[in-house]
Amino acid sequence: MARKLLGLMTALATFCGPSLSAQAQSQEVTSPERRVLASTGGAASPLSLKLRPARRGIYHAAFPAFGAAEDTVTRGHIEKFSRNISGKDLTWAYFSDNWFKGISFPKKDVQTILARGVIPFVRIMPRSTWKACSDRKYSLDKIIRGKFDKQLRRYAQDAAAFKAPLIMEFGTEVNGDWFPWSGACNGGGKRTGYGSPNLADGPERFRDAYRHLIDIFREEGAHNVTWFIHYNGGGTPVEAWNNHAAYYPGDDYIDWLGLSAYGAQTPAVMRSWNPQFREVMDVAYRNVASVSRTKPIALLEFGVIEHKGKPEWIRNAFRDLASGRYKRLKAVAWWHSDWRNADGSWSRMKIDSSPAAAKAYREGVAQAAFVTQPVITR
Repeated sequence: MARKLLGLMTALATFCGPSLSAQAQSQEVTSPERRVLASTGGAASPLSLKLRPARRGIYHAAFPAFGAAEDTVTRGHIEKFSRNISGKDLTWAYFSDNWFKGISFPKKDVQTILARGVIPFVRIMPRSTWKACSDRKYSLDKIIRGKFDKQLRRYAQDAAAFKAPLIMEFGTEVNGDWFPWSGACNGGGKRTGYGSPNLADGPERFRDAYRHLIDIFREEGAHNVTWFIHYNGGGTPVEAWNNHAAYYPGDDYIDWLGLSAYGAQTPAVMRSWNPQFREVMDVAYRNVASVSRTKPIALLEFGVIEHKGKPEWIRNAFRDLASGRYKRLKAVAWWHSDWRNADGSWSRMKIDSSPAAAKAYREGVAQAAFVTQPVITR
């Protein structure tokens, strides 16, 4: 699919050759390998690139089946999703950077996504195993104290060296209790183990660790990163201390607010709970919108598993998304993945889990409300 993006040619930084001249930067480029990843900024420095909301429309993005560990990044996955499945290009493709083998910037994965003319979205996942609260190798306390500063500075330097727009988030779905960086795993509602006696320790630790990370990136000149914070639509546990705003590093640090809002994710759950998209999204959107009055909002993960009502679920979702019901929503990203559950059942969340589901998705994103060309400015 030959999508034309206007603006600044990044040339994939030093990893893919020298930058183009100013004259070449102003021209349209149609080959997928050389498509432009920034627009409207014109004279903006390649080291100062931020993703802004489109003037009109909602960005179309996805997790395009990058594997069970969420880090098997290939150009083929992106092209299959764009051409054969959704029928529409992506603004970004996101993947997880798990720290199972240490802390190092995923250069190859980023380059692969950039080569397809798509913005890489790096989900920084500070974990050494799949376990939740028992994984303490990369604890928030250690990050705050600077134990990993040397590695993180190199990480930030490598990100800056691409001279292309990147998106990053630290600590996915932090207000859940299923990741080691969650508030629940880092002191929860206690107020005696860290920081201010007026703030819950778990959220405060996360907030300070995220600020520390972004400060390092700024000090190392990685101003080409757009920072997201990623919440689950509802908090787990459902307690006052686990509110969304408690985790927020602040408007000076974060560029976009993000959320996950799913329908049923397993067959077992679906037997007792199978809400329509609006039932989940209305509450999730209100929760996240309350964190900041000004920041744009992205639906970073949404979807539902295969069942006879999936095509209708998808049609209803895109109807609501395109209607303006969620006024600050500026991006959506489907979680295009299948996985096997502990009880042996399969969760088939890919949009092509049936011909009818695929058709509903293609028709939904074909609407003019969903756009792919990114707006990149200072």
